[in-house]
Amino acid sequence: MIQKIFSVKDTDRIIEMAWEDRTSFEAIEIQFGLKEKEVIALMRKEMKATSFKLWRKRTNGRVTKHAALRSEDATRFKCSRQRTITGNKISKR
Repeated sequence: MIQKIFSVKDTDRIIEMAWEDRTSFEAIEIQFGLKEKEVIALMRKEMKATSFKLWRKRTNGRVTKHAALRSEDATRFKCSRQRTITGNKISKR
């Protein structure tokens, strides 16, 4: 597996997207080029062991984390109330 280096801001965004229930691993791959296994490796590296275990337990088998398993109703990967993020830059809060 090739190690990709991300800025702190990008790493934080990847972790945030991985925690979101509606964001699929495919959406993370489109924006950052990380496959599911690479996201899992990043999460394991960046998080405390207990937090990682909770996240894995929550996402393991979750339909919304995989685009192929989602219903046809779910056409977007973010909440309608989430602020718009352009160019992978977190909008001002």
